[in-house]
Amino acid sequence: MINNPFEGKEIWFFTGSQDLYGPEVLDQVAAQSQEIAAQLDGSASVPVKIVWKPVLKDREAIRAAALEANVDDACVGVIAWMHTFSPAKMWILGMDALTKPLLQLHTQYAEKLPYATLDMDYMNLNQSAHGDREFGYLLTRLGKRRRIVVGHASHPETGARIGTWARAATAWSALHHMKLARFGDNMRNVAVTEGDKTEAELRLGVSVNTWSVNDLVEVVDAVEESAIDELVATYDAEYEVAEELRPGGAKRESLRYGARIELGLRKFLDDGGFEAFSTNFEDLGGLRQLPGLAVQRLMADGYGFGAEGDWKTAVLVRIAKIMGHGLDGGASLMEDYCYEFTPGREKILGAHMLEICPSLTAKKPSLEIHPLDIGGREDPVRLVFDADPADGLVVALSDMRERFRLTANIVTIVGPDEPLPNLPVARAVWEPQPSFQTSTECWLTSGGAHHTVMTTNTDRQMWEDLADIADIELALIDESTTVRDFVRERRLESAVHRLEGGR
Repeated sequence: MINNPFEGKEIWFFTGSQDLYGPEVLDQVAAQSQEIAAQLDGSASVPVKIVWKPVLKDREAIRAAALEANVDDACVGVIAWMHTFSPAKMWILGMDALTKPLLQLHTQYAEKLPYATLDMDYMNLNQSAHGDREFGYLLTRLGKRRRIVVGHASHPETGARIGTWARAATAWSALHHMKLARFGDNMRNVAVTEGDKTEAELRLGVSVNTWSVNDLVEVVDAVEESAIDELVATYDAEYEVAEELRPGGAKRESLRYGARIELGLRKFLDDGGFEAFSTNFEDLGGLRQLPGLAVQRLMADGYGFGAEGDWKTAVLVRIAKIMGHGLDGGASLMEDYCYEFTPGREKILGAHMLEICPSLTAKKPSLEIHPLDIGGREDPVRLVFDADPADGLVVALSDMRERFRLTANIVTIVGPDEPLPNLPVARAVWEPQPSFQTSTECWLTSGGAHHTVMTTNTDRQMWEDLADIADIELALIDESTTVRDFVRERRLESAVHRLEGGR
């Protein structure tokens, strides 16, 4: 099981002021900004600790604070708030040096204006409306990407918006420590699963490398029988196990081998510090089964996964697991397979050979074994279920040669119109926004991959925040999308990218 991604992580709270106001006012600024930071830290929507830092009053202190944030691995982002007027030229060097994600909080200490007692002393102390506009101008002039949140710190919606950004900032931080193991290479002759792994480490931070499948096989073969006994007992308790896989069943040994794969794969990943991985049915080495059940359970525990060597989708699955940690729903590898074209009932049916994560359902999956024509090995074990109805997204990451592009579609998972008794894999059926035709035309226009992460525990704002932090294009298909505007946006994005020199 991968640890809580928010444990030990912090958002640093910077408060801007200046020496002009004198020690009495600055003492009030410090006390009040600590209260604001404490309110945000106490918000149930904010998953990481908010850490107040001393009030910043000059450019040397601001630059030092930014550099300290840069090198502290616990710090995943910075919130900056101008309590009073803080002349923004003081912030130039610090903000230019800051590499951590930035959120500009536009709030003030008091929610209500004290109309009867309001005087110039109050006005001088409570100048956020003044100071944040000065700060905002400077950030925009510097071209500094940041999230802007406007609202009083005590309001639940303010905490919720900051919490959403904090989840994206944590995912961005995790990307820069993420190691991904590819067992074998890509599926042969497939274009979209290819990609520039060197550029990915430069732009996204993730380290992607390949190991021979037989390196994994050595670990799988060394698993002790007692560990297999224990894990199979867990399977018996957690799933609706098919008769032939139960104790004494004709295929019980296949289930035991599936458990052996899970234990070996888990050990390989944990020993190497890997949070994501990919496999390829064309390169199974000494494995007797294509990993199915093992992959499903590892994804349920928070690992990222991509099939057929698709490391980019493995990264996305892990990102979704991080951003959605502790929220209702799940995230899984998904692949568009078949369409329902009946007018008025258009839908997409998605699945994969075996590897759909059970976090997409609250029901007890069925543990089954069936032949698999692809791969040329023994019949593999797998969990079979329908994804629960829910609002969600499907998100793909594509290498566009000179840059990466995220394509995301808002969807509604509705389930199949009729039972699927002969489809022996986990699956999801969904309706894409704004319509099947518009969604599909835009997806094809964008060059979105056929492998995606399907996520019901993250929302569009998290992905928008992540894309903004990463300075990566997000092609979003939602309820307001039109093909005409979508095509124009992609052309403009391409032009802007080239004008900016391919950053």
